[in-house]
Amino acid sequence: MVGSIYKTNFNKEKIAIKFKGNSISYGQLDKMVLSYASYFKQIGLKEGDKVILSCLNSPEFIYSYMGTVRNKSIIIPINLMLTMEEIIYIVKDSEAKFMIVNSMILQKSNFTKEHIEKTLGITLIVLNEEFYKKVSEISIDNFEDFTDENTISTFLYTSGTTGKPKAAMLTHKNLTINAEQCYLGLHSRPDDNYMCVLPMFHVFAFTACILMPLWSGATISILESFQPKEVIDILIKDDITIFMGVPAMYVVLLEASKKNITFPKLRLAVSGGAALPVEIYRQSREIMKLPVVEGYGLTEASPGVSFNPPHGVQKEGSIGLPIPYIECKIVDENDIELPANEIGELVVRGENVMMGYYKQPEETEKTLRNGWLHTGDLAKKDEEDYIYIVDRKKDMVVVAGMNVYPREVEEAIYQYSKVKEVAVIGVKDKLRGEAVKAFVVLKENEECTSKELLQFLKERLAVYKLPRKIEFVENLPKNGTGKIMKRVLKEEQNKNM
Repeated sequence: MVGSIYKTNFNKEKIAIKFKGNSISYGQLDKMVLSYASYFKQIGLKEGDKVILSCLNSPEFIYSYMGTVRNKSIIIPINLMLTMEEIIYIVKDSEAKFMIVNSMILQKSNFTKEHIEKTLGITLIVLNEEFYKKVSEISIDNFEDFTDENTISTFLYTSGTTGKPKAAMLTHKNLTINAEQCYLGLHSRPDDNYMCVLPMFHVFAFTACILMPLWSGATISILESFQPKEVIDILIKDDITIFMGVPAMYVVLLEASKKNITFPKLRLAVSGGAALPVEIYRQSREIMKLPVVEGYGLTEASPGVSFNPPHGVQKEGSIGLPIPYIECKIVDENDIELPANEIGELVVRGENVMMGYYKQPEETEKTLRNGWLHTGDLAKKDEEDYIYIVDRKKDMVVVAGMNVYPREVEEAIYQYSKVKEVAVIGVKDKLRGEAVKAFVVLKENEECTSKELLQFLKERLAVYKLPRKIEFVENLPKNGTGKIMKRVLKEEQNKNM
């Protein structure tokens, strides 16, 4: 990341970014960020102002983000799939004064600049030819940087899988320290070539695919969206050494791949954003020969928390060990640490942990109590301190008084060769309180019945864990980062009951 509180001692001629056949050096990147920052200041952006950012994966996203925060203002990247109603909520909740939007996104919205400004009550900055002309003419000579790394840099709204989204407040230090932590934990190098195909508005992409490479002086190949053929082409063409993806991407890459495809320069493929099914992990390593490691993070931790060590012991189904300068423990309901192999809540401590939720003191106190970030994830540690996520605390299904963890059921279903994707939720049951229901997506040209799948599962799951209902669907609802939205499935289920 460029700026006075970030490392900038790189060769200015070195390539920082590759995008659509163009290469941008570190010197050019620094100049563009300063130009954006100077222009934003000229049009009235002040310290502490909140700025919504709605932009496709591109160098302009980086210029806009960095240009905003170098004014000591607060950037709020948003999911490109949000509706106008959802954007209105974020604008009002954050008290944003400006919104930066890519011209293509504005065109697709079917709204005029004037209509959006009036509806949202903000100043709209459109990244179009007129904007680029003004930025190119701006003077950057007298721009004054700041050095307070504890200033809030970013509001990131949680995905809202439960209730209304909340804005996690992240400082410059939260983000830069996490970039360093991820760099050390993944044994990255300044000569690495990264691919950024994850949406930049998501914290996993921004920290791991943008901030970490730029902090270390590496090179990033940016793709606008996930197109399997293009991803495979760029992996080979740009000598990509580090690939970051979510589980859904590995599922698609597996389908698109042939056994003779190899990536000779790729030394690390990281899966995050959601739990990686063990079967997908195995197939990725065995069929595509991808050196996949699973990691874990959450928005409130900027987000990196743990990874399976690339050069150490990697354990299937585990999220590995905490990365440098981060502490993790498993606690009971009274925040007392539990021994190995006992299930409790995963809590995290480190300088990467957020300041709190904006205008949500009670939620902040509940989440950051006793000096630890309470993740809401149920987990356990083995004797060697490797962490295993069991499930989301709120996703756990209680069948006749017995706890069923949806992830365990999903892992069993993924082992069936005809299954492409699956999501398991709890539904109301008059007799048992709750019952297990599975939504299953089959691989192309495959057929399967509930009876057939249940017969397969009976050898792998206790009777009370078996799905009482199996629904075969064409696809599963996902957010912009490819994470399956179980909340949507639950809401639809409740409507039909």
